[in-house]
Amino acid sequence: MTTPTYRCLHRSGRDRRRLALGAVAVLLLLGAGRGRRGGEGQPALQLNELEYLEMPGLNVMLAHDYYPEGHQGGVGIIQNGLRVATNGDIRLDRTPGQWQPVPKVGKRVVDRATGEISVHAEFPDEARNRKGFNPIEYPDLHLAYTVRVRPDGPAFRIIVDLEQPLPAEWVGRVGFNLELFPGLLFGKTFATESGGGVFPRQANGPGSLDAKGEYQIEPLARGKRLVIAPESDRQRMTIVDERGGGLELVDGRGQHYNGWFIVRSLVPGGVTKGAVQWHVAPHAIPGWKSEPTVQVSQVGYHPRQQKWAVVELDPRDTERKPIVVSRIAEDGRLETALESAGQAWGRFLRYEYLRLDFTQVTRPGLYVVSYGRARSNPFRIADDVYRRHVWQPTVDSFLPIQMCHVRVMDGYRVWHDACHLDDARMAPVDHNHFDGYVQGPSTLTRFAPGEPVPGLNRGGWHDAGDDDLRVESQADTMRGLALAWEAFHPRHDDTSIDQALRLVEMHRPDGKPDILQQIEHGALSVVGAYRALGRLYRGIITPTLRQYTHLGDFAAQTDGLVYDPRKAGTEKVPVGAGVPGSPDDRWVFTEQNPRRELSAAAGLAAASRALKGYDDRLARECLDVARAIWDGTREEAPPPGRPGGAFRSSARIGLAVELLLATGDRRYADYLLSERETIVKTFRGTGWIVSRALGAIGDAGFTAAMTEAARAYRAEVEKMAAKTPYGVPYEPDIWGAGWGIQRFGMEQYFLNAAFPEIFPREPMLRALNFVLGCHPGPNNASFVSGVGSRSVTVGYGFNRADWGYIPGGSVSGTALIRPDFPELLEWPFLWQQTEYVLGGGTTDYLLLALAADHAFR
Repeated sequence: MTTPTYRCLHRSGRDRRRLALGAVAVLLLLGAGRGRRGGEGQPALQLNELEYLEMPGLNVMLAHDYYPEGHQGGVGIIQNGLRVATNGDIRLDRTPGQWQPVPKVGKRVVDRATGEISVHAEFPDEARNRKGFNPIEYPDLHLAYTVRVRPDGPAFRIIVDLEQPLPAEWVGRVGFNLELFPGLLFGKTFATESGGGVFPRQANGPGSLDAKGEYQIEPLARGKRLVIAPESDRQRMTIVDERGGGLELVDGRGQHYNGWFIVRSLVPGGVTKGAVQWHVAPHAIPGWKSEPTVQVSQVGYHPRQQKWAVVELDPRDTERKPIVVSRIAEDGRLETALESAGQAWGRFLRYEYLRLDFTQVTRPGLYVVSYGRARSNPFRIADDVYRRHVWQPTVDSFLPIQMCHVRVMDGYRVWHDACHLDDARMAPVDHNHFDGYVQGPSTLTRFAPGEPVPGLNRGGWHDAGDDDLRVESQADTMRGLALAWEAFHPRHDDTSIDQALRLVEMHRPDGKPDILQQIEHGALSVVGAYRALGRLYRGIITPTLRQYTHLGDFAAQTDGLVYDPRKAGTEKVPVGAGVPGSPDDRWVFTEQNPRRELSAAAGLAAASRALKGYDDRLARECLDVARAIWDGTREEAPPPGRPGGAFRSSARIGLAVELLLATGDRRYADYLLSERETIVKTFRGTGWIVSRALGAIGDAGFTAAMTEAARAYRAEVEKMAAKTPYGVPYEPDIWGAGWGIQRFGMEQYFLNAAFPEIFPREPMLRALNFVLGCHPGPNNASFVSGVGSRSVTVGYGFNRADWGYIPGGSVSGTALIRPDFPELLEWPFLWQQTEYVLGGGTTDYLLLALAADHAFR
């Protein structure tokens, strides 16, 4: 038997590790703040002209962004080029998710003399508290406060002042939260005065259920002083609660899969001034500068294509190096094809840019572009650069994987089983769904609320991570595919689709063009629903939040059995768990929305042309529905004195074009001629659509007016494109601009086809280059997953919980952290950066890539 003395001297390995971590924590905490106040000449945070605090290696923002659901807002910290923290604000929840109360944020105020930034905010946010719009339940609490950020040398303080003391019943519930980005912290350490630990890859218990039955995970650490990633010079940060109430470090993923790590301190009772007082000291690497980034298309270029390489530089980096284009030899040597200083383009966002035109490099081969130690990924220059691996993944993989109501197989893999076979029950009346669907006082059909609607369990594609079927995404996808078919006739066949068996097998040709089969699949949903409902659906979506947040196989979202309340048992069944017999069927919503109905009908009219000769019966039905909507839909005139007529008529203009091309009926041409003034005024939005029908309209005066409008728009495009080093109109926003850029490129293709003397093909190709990697920020991945030598391979799709991607899906792309930080994170839960969608988000890219493939033939 081991004696007590022996056991004290020979602790277990676990105990020794705990002692070591504790000792390290104490040493770190004792030294973490040393030197932070600095002396004369030491860098210090200064208020800049964009109203945030800045020094080399550190930026601190307050209330530039207001998108807390997307982890953008409040106090934000960019440390040595990494956005490490955000959403520093008062919250009513310990680990808030997407549907928790958020405050109404006022105007940011800066004090140039002291460098202090402040913002007033209050609960509740009445604009977000519209009854029934979402499941947020705002409590009976009015809480007004001001958040202040004050520089303190190379550190800063966060101070929160309340207008009134916190009500007694809210003490212990309201706190100040700061979210830490998990993707940078996995495997790194944290330390408090009582110990330390390692940030876990996944949320680990223990936890318990609170009074509401919600899971509350135990904190990772508690203390008055917290050091984040002490071992990392790039990420080390010390947070001290100067009020003394203490901090807790919590894993927000315990409640929400898309949560971040959270540092939180509670707001005490009985105080107003300085209710929260934090001292935050992120370590800024002395003299830090962002590394140069070389931005090119990750796919490559046709030999006769204009070729630009863009180099992104820290504005403090004044040394200039040559830009070198090198061909990769068979033995791995780099053969210089071009060496140049490039062109100094200037400042965009927070960076300086150089641009090299290497159009003169035409020899086929594999290339890289280098700037000092920075080097691009390999890319091709070849005549067939766009003929494989570029648009095909969208048709071969993304569209089949997104198909609803079928089993999708890919060799050994099953992407998902036949799903939502219980679609759909009529939505309840007077109901606002949390995802924005609204059912008015009537179902607008012969079906009663809750009644199963037959014929809705065929066709359609899941729209991104929401897994719903929106009529606009279905119709826009059909329309885009139909335009691609008409323009290029891609007879590509790599997928077998058996509608009778509800079976899709990827990489197994069946002798039918894949694009036509996909158009058919969309039409089965929209036309089938029209047949059953007597009108278009607004959308089909899960009824509960638990189902809406479902991750994984679509088939597990419902039980697949049409709910029959007469046969339901008396035992309560958990809704949304896919338990047989539960009322988990998706709901179908309808609406009176003339603009949306006309736009959807345009998709059906376009589909009718493509399906003719492939599935004549379905083609006729598509055309019949489109005509019926044309005849039966009446747009409401805008109120007197308010604009909106052009906006409302643009949807009918689009439908008139598709019906004219489908039927040749002169009444549609006459309508377009009658709308000449509107079309010319709105050429930016309608020009590419109407220009496709100029021959069918056959009016010289109309063509002349369109030509003049085209010239004016071309000048506008050139002016907008000159504002960025990428040569495309680009105004960064909270949401990534990838979808907008690829839509611009698609439109430029049709304008080039109609007015080749006015619109050159270069803007179209520059838009494609942008999407494929030549875009701002250090992450220069292609926005199209699986396309190019480097692409987004952690996407916001239905497999996001597995950190996976869907080949051929086009993500939203690089987003703006306001006011000037472009960001594309490798993180599966930021829909504004890496979400996939249907509609133009898919088919605009497909059309653009096909257009590039055919541009030089």
